Amino acid sequence: MEIFREFTFEAAHRLPNVPAGHKCARLHGHSYRVEIHLTGAVDPVAGWVTDFGDVKDAFRPLHEQLDHNYLNEVPGLENPTSEVLAQWIWRRLADILPLSAVVIRETCTSGCVYRGE
Repeated sequence: MEIFREFTFEAAHRLPNVPAGHKCARLHGHSYRVEIHLTGAVDPVAGWVTDFGDVKDAFRPLHEQLDHNYLNEVPGLENPTSEVLAQWIWRRLADILPLSAVVIRETCTSGCVYRGE
């Protein structure tokens, strides 16, 4: 079974490694949407894979680092593309939750899906 919990945060960033003149080299912001996907067997007593509250608790410290911040200043996000952000989140949650995917949406039409190393 696969379940997911979605989170949102607002943040600014710029991409330092894009070609000269690229619009993403300028400071700008996004209303990010993050989905944390988990996989596992349904517990026969509880009736769930994982308590959604546990997912929220695990993501809370990351949300505090990301929300209303300049992502380039967060250690490990010096080049904060959606892909780098997905890997950054995965690395911080993989030992806590049975992850199957981290989905990042930086706009309504653009994002990425990361399924681990």
